Amino acid sequence: MGLIVQSSAIHAAGCYTTTAVRKGERIAEYTGRRITKDQADELYQDYPVTYLFGLGDGAIVIDGFCTAMFINHSCDGNAETIEEDGHVYIMALRDIPAGSEITYDYCLYDGSDDPCTCYCKAPNCRGSMYSKEEIKRRKAEERKARAKKRGKRKAAKTRTKAGK
Repeated sequence: MGLIVQSSAIHAAGCYTTTAVRKGERIAEYTGRRITKDQADELYQDYPVTYLFGLGDGAIVIDGFCTAMFINHSCDGNAETIEEDGHVYIMALRDIPAGSEITYDYCLYDGSDDPCTCYCKAPNCRGSMYSKEEIKRRKAEERKARAKKRGKRKAAKTRTKAGK
């Protein structure tokens, strides 16, 4: 299978197939050194772009250094990742014609305050590279913080009125 990296309408550079890919076919392996999440956080704290792939529960990550690191996110990807025996493979979800950009849903779950904005333009784009579950969790956290802030303001107003 031939893969090339070239300019992408989604994000800077993307990974494209030079041959047709059949549904279920292995496209690539995400390779690189394995490091802990804490090491990655320390190494890349001042870097806006990283090529990290969380394994299992996310305690260990692959610090990507391969063609697969250029596979962009799409909310309607034509591929998916499969973790098998400590390896991460990118597999075709459907038949992919030669010359197509390979994409998969990153389903991010860790990124501090970064909105991880999505630019895939898919009809079902959720506007973020975070997983649906992570987006729900973040929205619930925001609602909770707003409610707590409103409660503090309400308490302050009550104290002010009582003090008059």
